[in-house]
Amino acid sequence: AAIAPICGGGSPWQAYRLASMPVWVFHGAKDPVVPIEKSEEMVKALKKVNENVKFTVYPEATHDSWTETYDNPELYKWFLNYRKPQ
Repeated sequence: AAIAPICGGGSPWQAYRLASMPVWVFHGAKDPVVPIEKSEEMVKALKKVNENVKFTVYPEATHDSWTETYDNPELYKWFLNYRKPQ
């Protein structure tokens, strides 16, 4: 199992809940709805408890960073590297 939040954020104090979950975060640098700082804070907290965290920033993207993310075949290859423990 793995997750890929897009233009998210989160509660950094709850990062421990994802300590063993591979995470790939995506965010548009010009997002007016959810400021990129929200993802930056969460990624920083995640990296303290989890070695398997990736962060992709789209420099020109606004809130619609999901189109570029879902069009990226590397995301699906990355997901296929992980299985939920039995």
